[in-house]
Amino acid sequence: MSASLTVGSTPVKPATTRPGATVHPGIADPGAAAPPYGATPRDDAARRAELAAFLRSRRERITPEQVGLPRGTRRRTPGLRREEVAHLGAVGVTWYTWLEQARDIHVSPQVLDAVARALLLDRAERSHLFALAGAADPLPGTECTGVTKPLRQVLHGLAPFPAVIQNSRFDILAYNSTYGRLMCDFDALPDEDRNCLWLAFTNADWRTRTVDLEHSKRVMAAKFRAAMADHVAEPAWKALLARLTEASAEFREIWAQHEVVRSVSAVKVIRHPQVGDLQLSASSLWTGPNPGPRLLTYTPVDDTTRERLGQLEKLAATGA
Repeated sequence: MSASLTVGSTPVKPATTRPGATVHPGIADPGAAAPPYGATPRDDAARRAELAAFLRSRRERITPEQVGLPRGTRRRTPGLRREEVAHLGAVGVTWYTWLEQARDIHVSPQVLDAVARALLLDRAERSHLFALAGAADPLPGTECTGVTKPLRQVLHGLAPFPAVIQNSRFDILAYNSTYGRLMCDFDALPDEDRNCLWLAFTNADWRTRTVDLEHSKRVMAAKFRAAMADHVAEPAWKALLARLTEASAEFREIWAQHEVVRSVSAVKVIRHPQVGDLQLSASSLWTGPNPGPRLLTYTPVDDTTRERLGQLEKLAATGA
């Protein structure tokens, strides 16, 4: 049975999606939230216009590379195209286009959830999307990917001990000055490369400084596979996997073995070119109620490492 949606008072059959795509039902969902009581047609039109502008702004900020799509040579649209967002979210192109055109349609929470994932919205943006659409978020407990100002103060207050906040995908969300010089020069990296798993397989400085590189790579890949079980359909996870698979034969070989492990505390040995060997004990602290962003700290195992961390902090402060 084909799905339909309502524009004004006229039923319309949307365009079909690509073969094999999963279409989320409920664009014309009778259970979708109605406009707030007392809202005027003018208020509703303004809300739809704001929703359309918000979707366009989020779509235009995402590069094709971020979601594993080829850029091509004839791309003139900033960010993603509408049909690419529809493809990533497995929703109809017509449905998504009408959302960006501020058409008078009621969208189900399932479709909004798919669009939020396709557009890589963080918690605040996702809440804003559902509020503009007048719908209840089916995942109110979704983790927040932001780093608050108090948490950043804690992070920097831990120096000279290296500390970083990363999510379960190994994206680096924030770090203090000592961590910024521990494995490589993080400040010099583009945002898309600030991922520990990516650096372990592709960054020369990271790989040279990791004493037990082979073990480290296998453990990180196994942790990534275990964490990805909860995110297999999410574009950001698929994009990172595709990028790693294309860039590293080592990663392809390890990934094919389907190893999974849970996080455990361990001593990490770093061979730093300026301060010498560092023996560090790693500890993790979740920053919210759900497993997601975590504060990862490295404390010295011995007095020599403690002294060398102080030297590393001074180097970071002077930019040497």
